[in-house]
Amino acid sequence: MTEALIHYNRVARTLHWTIGTLVIVNLVLGILHDPLGELFPAMPIHKSIGFLVLALSLGRLAWRLTHPAPPLPDTMPGWEKAAAHGLHWIFYALMIAMPLTGWIFSSAGKYPLSFFFLFDIPKLAVEKGSPIVAGAHSAHVVLGFLWAALLVGHVGAALRHHFILRDGVLTRMWRSAPEA
Repeated sequence: MTEALIHYNRVARTLHWTIGTLVIVNLVLGILHDPLGELFPAMPIHKSIGFLVLALSLGRLAWRLTHPAPPLPDTMPGWEKAAAHGLHWIFYALMIAMPLTGWIFSSAGKYPLSFFFLFDIPKLAVEKGSPIVAGAHSAHVVLGFLWAALLVGHVGAALRHHFILRDGVLTRMWRSAPEA
């Protein structure tokens, strides 16, 4: 490839891989919490990771708004660039909406909320059985499965760019230099 690609900076790469790993772990914990709950406290850990994802995602969004993403290769079709940009903004929305919906319906539960058993997280002023709690729970479940499907597509697209197209798109989030 003759085109020199600009890579994401260290902060963007660290946030991407950290949040991505936490999200995947949390999707597994959320989907499999019943059988996993017999082995260890899956739901308190799931909720703690959710709060961590929320905090890191707000930081990541602030970083992204002040540090634009490097341009995609000129060889990529316009529709593919639009799909990539759209999916990334959907991921930002999910990184914030998923923890918030979980926080809403967990606030109506009988168990306290804590951050990895280190300190309590305040519950929101909602009541069990209220429409907002029911809606938040439904949204959390549906968005969780949607996010899992979109992540499979995201990983598949990254692997396609790396192994089939060999256009360097994946290495923008992997290598450390040159940076944007």
